[in-house]
Amino acid sequence: MSSKLIKYICILLCALIGTWAQAQDAGAYPNRPIKLIVTVPPGGAADFIARLLASKLSTQMGQSVIVENKAGASGAVASDFVAKSAPDGYTLLQSSITTHGIGPHLMTKLPYDPITSFTPITMLASLPLIMTINADLKAQTLPEFITLAKQPSNKLAFASSGNGGAPHMAGELFTAATSITMIHAPYRGSGPAVADLVGGQVQVMFDGAPSLLPYINTGKIRALAAASPRRNPLLPNTPTFAELGFPSVNVALWYGLMAPAGTPHEIISRLNREVNQALKSSEISERFASQGTEALGGTPEQAASYVRQELDRWGPVVKKAGITLN
Repeated sequence: MSSKLIKYICILLCALIGTWAQAQDAGAYPNRPIKLIVTVPPGGAADFIARLLASKLSTQMGQSVIVENKAGASGAVASDFVAKSAPDGYTLLQSSITTHGIGPHLMTKLPYDPITSFTPITMLASLPLIMTINADLKAQTLPEFITLAKQPSNKLAFASSGNGGAPHMAGELFTAATSITMIHAPYRGSGPAVADLVGGQVQVMFDGAPSLLPYINTGKIRALAAASPRRNPLLPNTPTFAELGFPSVNVALWYGLMAPAGTPHEIISRLNREVNQALKSSEISERFASQGTEALGGTPEQAASYVRQELDRWGPVVKKAGITLN
């Protein structure tokens, strides 16, 4: 037998052994804790969804799913961490409209590619945004607020969970539609932003119901409009922006689940099945509904298509607004 043939056989055997080992690992998956990386600090809609999902998946899969918050750079810190992690199914990203819709158009020097660096698993949830104001402001309705904001003596600021996110863009769409001026105050997550809204350090905030409802219900902040096609079922007396003459202010937070590119198909399929099962459970569906959150789910292919559509949608919006982060 020639040395070249022997070498070829050895290479082929090594490849087959590697494939077999990978299949064995995928078959045993998961055999250690899974990390779910969230792009914002604890508190707020993203953290609420991640922790609820992690708890249910831990029970279903018989292995701990640990939420790890890695805030910074509008989700780029967390996304980069996951993109560069081993593609073994043990480090997952809770993607969002920030990381895979708006942010890539704002941050031209991302250390990863929003499409090729990840493998979509499924969509998780969607939360229409609500515009709220500090309760001390002398405005009970959106028209009253616009009149107040246009007074030269008023210097108003709107908070967001970070540069480039849906709450930030909702504020930009609102100021463009109404020709008013507000200062953007980005925070490291919804939790600290809402705290300052309640405290009066900022006057306005657009966000999902999980962050805002407790303070709306206690009267510490006031809901003025819903940035969705239909009224929020949790706030049936709050009109939509479209009803008030501003249909362009239509923004929802969305979240998905992604793994590093190259994660074995068997692991992606297992995670997809488990997450879709979790989203259909009463534990999650009822908790989501109580917070105005819609469970999504679906196939990896549907998730990939959704992300591409969002990237296409927000590119022209960001360009027209003239916003850049680097």
